[in-house]
Amino acid sequence: MRAPATERGRLLTALAALAAVTVFTATVPLLRDWFDLRVYQGAVDTWVHHGGRLYDYRVPGTTYGFTYPPFAAVAMLPMAALGLRAAIVVGLLLNLVALAAVVRLLTGRAWRRHGWYDCVLGACALALFEPLRDTFSFGQVNLLLLALVLVDAWLLATGRERWAGAGIGLAAAVKLTPALFIGLLLLARRGRAAAVATSVALAATGFAAVVAPDASRFYWTDAMWDTTRVGRLDYVSNQSLQGILARLGEPDRTVWAVAVLLTLGVWAVRARRAVAAGDWAAAFALTGLTACLVSPITWVHHLVWLLPSFAVLVRTGHPRIAGALYAVLCTSVVWLWFDDASGVDGFLGGNAYTWITLGLLLWLPAGQRRAERPSRDRSATAIDPAPSPAAPRMAQVSSQPGPVPSSCDETAAATGTASGPGRGRARSASSEPTGSTLPAAPNPQSSSARASS
Repeated sequence: MRAPATERGRLLTALAALAAVTVFTATVPLLRDWFDLRVYQGAVDTWVHHGGRLYDYRVPGTTYGFTYPPFAAVAMLPMAALGLRAAIVVGLLLNLVALAAVVRLLTGRAWRRHGWYDCVLGACALALFEPLRDTFSFGQVNLLLLALVLVDAWLLATGRERWAGAGIGLAAAVKLTPALFIGLLLLARRGRAAAVATSVALAATGFAAVVAPDASRFYWTDAMWDTTRVGRLDYVSNQSLQGILARLGEPDRTVWAVAVLLTLGVWAVRARRAVAAGDWAAAFALTGLTACLVSPITWVHHLVWLLPSFAVLVRTGHPRIAGALYAVLCTSVVWLWFDDASGVDGFLGGNAYTWITLGLLLWLPAGQRRAERPSRDRSATAIDPAPSPAAPRMAQVSSQPGPVPSSCDETAAATGTASGPGRGRARSASSEPTGSTLPAAPNPQSSSARASS
């Protein structure tokens, strides 16, 4: 699709795109009513001002409470000084800053070649991405963690390794899943960075133990091992390997453990190959994919970790594939099987996001040296690798010819056609922390134990 030739045409097209995205987001997805942020703010407020125990807090009228490690609560303590509305505003601003940082880290300086028109279309494409929509609407923290991890990717790719690992360590102290990136550093034989990440994670965890000894004791001895606190494993929003098995009615943890080990084996082989070629962007993308697959619970909003993979696809000359996969992740298609994910259609469609994640892990172009990349990628602007493998530069993505106009960031460029019909239901606020585009079932994602955002 060619961009309009005149400024007037570009303005009209941009206004039409903004209107379409506004109508879509206002009518198709349910607003999540900042549910997860209300969990965070309510938990720390009760803990600080009302003498309550951190992990006993419940959002009024629900069974959902705080389930992150204690350091996450310590980091969120400023919320106790804010009202809920102020906390929502701050949360939105932080997520916007994090998104800008992620776009900048994934595209490098390539975005400067694009004007306002491409930036508007790129913003529209990002607004359609369901994991991003839910991240903002829930008030989630995954985008902030992704930004921290990508800072480390940039430090390693540009040879600035002195502080590499600190972002991963902080992210792992807030949520356990990013700890897999420490495994990547060990695979890459970046001992210093792995030591920094581990030290930062342990220091943050130790600091939380000093500030909140009772909460820390409860979390590390009880809450961390109880996956039912987070919610039902078979809920359709759980797009992990465990989610597939749970929806199949397979309760045997041995099957899940075997699937996790096989997935980690594939990741180790592919990530090591990417690092050996100096392709840190692909190595970090593969690690984010793997973390989503092996985590017992990966709600749809956790899939912001797939964004680096789309940037890699564009960089390596596959914008059409990136656009098609991105489009599926904009449609909310998995919610068609909200009530019943049985049968072949439920197995395929109800797990669609997991299949995309698994497919990217298996086939994402990784470990390609610049000279080995397709000739059509030569027009892309990329930073040359560093002279030695010890300090490779992260290849920057750039726009590629494709079915959509280019955008201000290359991830969005790959996904400009990302849109989907979703389900045309009337919008209503949802208290479901893994809310869908369909009305929530009674007490979804609940269990006899405590549940969480």
